[in-house]
Amino acid sequence: MRTLEGIRRFLHREARYLDDREFEKWLECYHPDAEFWMPAWADDDELTRDPQREISLVYYPNRAGLEDRVFRIRTDRSSATSLPEPRTGHNITNVEITGRNGDLMDVRFNWFTLYYRYQTTDTYFGTSFYRLDVSGPEPLIVGKKVVLKNDYVHHVVDIYHV
Repeated sequence: MRTLEGIRRFLHREARYLDDREFEKWLECYHPDAEFWMPAWADDDELTRDPQREISLVYYPNRAGLEDRVFRIRTDRSSATSLPEPRTGHNITNVEITGRNGDLMDVRFNWFTLYYRYQTTDTYFGTSFYRLDVSGPEPLIVGKKVVLKNDYVHHVVDIYHV
């Protein structure tokens, strides 16, 4: 899984788990210490830089936060995911390996997600930056930064939008 094609397959599988609402399999893509961060736009040209001191659209310092999020989605304890359940289609483009340091690999890619609910389709798009541990048989996400480039979102952004 150290090749660009292997990384693409991994990214497509992660996206498919979200589209198919296989959240438990999706969680298996993450290292227990994985940080998931979606910074907010501080203004039109600059993102917030510190999830500990500035607002974020989403921030989980480790996989336990993602596991809690999935639990809330599954048990209808989420304002973002009541019935009917949303449908999504994730699309990934321009995958690049941007760095390597031993068993850690940095990856950047563009994405857009079509989101359908209540007879309305919304589009979300952005760029993601992953740090992957490629030491095992399958990569594990140890860091995920998602830059949502939409200027305006109509409702709460959740893990399956990105």
